[in-house]
Amino acid sequence: MSSLASTEPRPQPVRVLIFGAQAKQLEDEVAKHENLIQVADQPDVVVSYGGDGTLLAAELRWPGLPKVPILNSYRGHRCIPHPPNEVIAGLARHALVKNVYTKLECVLSLRGQEPRTFTALNEFATHMGRINSAVRFKLWLNDEPYEDGLEILGDGFLVCTPFGSTAYYNKISRGIFTKGIGIAFKATTEHTNHLVLPDTVVCRFLITRGPTILAYDSAQEYFELNAGDELVVRKHPKGATILTCGPVKRLDEPF
Repeated sequence: MSSLASTEPRPQPVRVLIFGAQAKQLEDEVAKHENLIQVADQPDVVVSYGGDGTLLAAELRWPGLPKVPILNSYRGHRCIPHPPNEVIAGLARHALVKNVYTKLECVLSLRGQEPRTFTALNEFATHMGRINSAVRFKLWLNDEPYEDGLEILGDGFLVCTPFGSTAYYNKISRGIFTKGIGIAFKATTEHTNHLVLPDTVVCRFLITRGPTILAYDSAQEYFELNAGDELVVRKHPKGATILTCGPVKRLDEPF
């Protein structure tokens, strides 16, 4: 008696890298699926196992590669809360949903140094470098001076994506946005509204008095800016791809 071979196509192999402080906990789960190949480099997909910071760190380290953010933290608005075995099984079946989110790029020019370029999924944020000394800066939008060249005095500013607007931007402005680029000002002396701009706008900031500290997403490095230093922030040409168990319809909707 002979049996008929299955006519169903076998799922395509996927090179999977697991990232996070407790990544080893997922190794056995991934190994259950023949088409998931665990690798240490050159992955097709990065599974981040942790919280939102783990996802941001994964995007910094492997920009542009699809990420599967599985929650392994008390907090993780941007991580999938379903059991890891269900998420991994969905990845093996190629059943996860693709979501693409805008990223930003920043060209940082410090006096006497070559410009450096960084990308962020959430935001670029500055804050005063000394607790008792405010920051002064000016802003240009597509080379047009903001508020007729007003020098703004305050604790700093941040520039963020819609994805990042649910985080630090929301804590400052008490709002979120779904399209464009957001700028939030921190404790300024002038009456200055937070801005939501089209994603075609190029934002240039000139520090007129420092020091101020620049940080971005969950990067470990940060930079001290002083008078004469500037940063130019624009939409990055490539977005971040995040795979989820189902469609994400709203920015404030948890994964």
